[in-house]
Amino acid sequence: MTDIVPVTTPAAVVERDARHVRLGDIGVARENLRYGEPPDDDIPTLAATLRAAGQLQPLTVRPGRGRKEDAFMALDGRRRLLALTLLVESGEIDADYPVQVFVETDPARQAAAVLLTNTAVPVHIADIIAAIGRMLKSRLTIPVIARALGYAEIEIKRLAALAGLPPAALDALKTGRMNLKQARLLARLPDKAEQAELAEAALDGHGFQDWRIIERLDDTRVTIRDRRCALVDPDAYGAAGGRTETDLFGELPPVLLDPDILTDVWMRRVRGLAAVFEAEGIAVHVTAGPEPELPEDLEALGYVYGGALPAEEMARYRAQREVCNERAEAVRDKLAEPGRPDVVDLAIVDMIHARIAADQTGCGGRAVTTMVLWPAGGTGVDVRCYTPEEPEADEDETEDDASSRVPAPPAYVAPEVEAPEPETEGVNHVLHGVRTEVATRGLIRALADDPGAALTALTARLFAVLVLRTRTARSDSALAILATGFNPAGGRVIEPLDGEVRRRLDDRRAAFQASGETVIGWIHVLPHGEKMSLLAELTAISLDVREERTTLIRRSARAEATELAALCGAEITLHWTPDAPFLQAHPKGLLAGMLGAMGSDDPRAATLKKTELVDWVAEQAAACAWAPASLSWRGEPESEVPEACDSCAVSGADDPTVDGDEAPNPTRDADGAGAFVVTPAGEAALDPAAA
Repeated sequence: MTDIVPVTTPAAVVERDARHVRLGDIGVARENLRYGEPPDDDIPTLAATLRAAGQLQPLTVRPGRGRKEDAFMALDGRRRLLALTLLVESGEIDADYPVQVFVETDPARQAAAVLLTNTAVPVHIADIIAAIGRMLKSRLTIPVIARALGYAEIEIKRLAALAGLPPAALDALKTGRMNLKQARLLARLPDKAEQAELAEAALDGHGFQDWRIIERLDDTRVTIRDRRCALVDPDAYGAAGGRTETDLFGELPPVLLDPDILTDVWMRRVRGLAAVFEAEGIAVHVTAGPEPELPEDLEALGYVYGGALPAEEMARYRAQREVCNERAEAVRDKLAEPGRPDVVDLAIVDMIHARIAADQTGCGGRAVTTMVLWPAGGTGVDVRCYTPEEPEADEDETEDDASSRVPAPPAYVAPEVEAPEPETEGVNHVLHGVRTEVATRGLIRALADDPGAALTALTARLFAVLVLRTRTARSDSALAILATGFNPAGGRVIEPLDGEVRRRLDDRRAAFQASGETVIGWIHVLPHGEKMSLLAELTAISLDVREERTTLIRRSARAEATELAALCGAEITLHWTPDAPFLQAHPKGLLAGMLGAMGSDDPRAATLKKTELVDWVAEQAAACAWAPASLSWRGEPESEVPEACDSCAVSGADDPTVDGDEAPNPTRDADGAGAFVVTPAGEAALDPAAA
């Protein structure tokens, strides 16, 4: 039996007969779907548009039949023909006016022209932008243009903004050297000379420098995403006289035009918080800008790493840090509930008290005497505590005075093996450099030929850098390998995940210090399994695939993470499911969508407050051992929904929207096109969804 191979016949390519014919030789064909209809009220407006911008789209006509028809009969373009006739009646043009047409002689194509009224070549978006510019110069108003073209006024306003771009920008847009989103970005630049420079570079094939415009806009604009806005809501800002400007294209967050007013409102509120601690004898500096100048005898307090304190003090410090983290989460919850500034202020005061207690525990009980408060996006206020530096003890200080103070834990100094002294007698710098270079290359070869020794060297270096935090400089170590532990600013340690790895490394640090060995000596005698486990922990704690912004996607790092996840069979739900701190950062619409993905969507979710919904999602995720696909590096698609577990199966509504908010439409929102859709060829057409 032979396989049947389907034969595909390519569509025939027909060259269209484009020409110019006299306006007086064109009539409306009887088969035109609107033949005989009277002119509508917008025909005069369309006539004004044609007079200002010219004819953008040709008519589709067929040759006339017999003596009762004109030389050419319009199958498509009746309204344009009526508008041109109106211009003839007003004396603007005459019957000899040349009209662009496509002449169709094939009966099948004539029928298609009648049924498919857009058989003409689509107009490029750059042509529409240029036409809008000509209309505006002829003093047509935006409402008139919108009514004539059948588009929303906001779309015409956006096109009008693009019409002010230099000609090179429209040429680059039409030739594909610049896309519509980049053109909108260029239109936001106030400097016309810089607009022309960037457009010329794009037109010449040098690419479009998006980053240059984004940096310029970020440097000159303050948006509602500013950290000060965590405590200053739009109502408070507006009540103080602050002005807000929304983005014409709907792509960027609203801009606050009066940042000084924003700072003033934030400072006044935070100074009220500072008064609470000033009454307790702490000097508080409030700043929304650079750090203020402080006395030189102050020491900044911060996170205390494992091994820096005795075991009991370290346990107390970690417990106090946990209290501080819980109160910070409470502040985030209160900030999510608008209209209750007094409750938020009380929660912030509790958080700062917990921060002071944690920092004092971490520095051996020394008192915090000074604080600096900055804006923070999550908690409204960021805190840094200071304590006076401990004075150096005098030589004649008595033993009783020394014993009365809480001694700081001594810094552990690992032993070192004796190394031969270099021969420097009669050797200049150049010769010494040559000798050490050759010796280094010899050691490189020897180490490369001994994988066991290389494993020891690598593990020892990572252990010293990441755990002991010693000898990180190139000049203090034989190996020039540097590594950084994952510890983003403002992040939190998740105990079942990286917290477990950090605990293991703290235990290994204690074991190393108790051994009295050098780092290399201690690691080399470890059993091979222990050595490999330590290497895995050190490698894991240096992993960093965090992305600060949605516009800064680290694609190469993501590719590596995907490979690593496949190699080690990564599955986050084996150790952790989404908890309240993680879920709190999500809007209610996404939280409801998570319930739907777990098969536990319920109409009651729409009636819950944010904190209640967060707790519900966390409970259902724990019961189902579920986590969103965005937390996986193994390449599962977002649309892949697991089967609902018995404890989560709740019948409910399928609508993932909450509080009446419409779910975002990625097709319409990604490019900000609104009523327009732009084809891959750069052609503009009316969006059926918008129509």
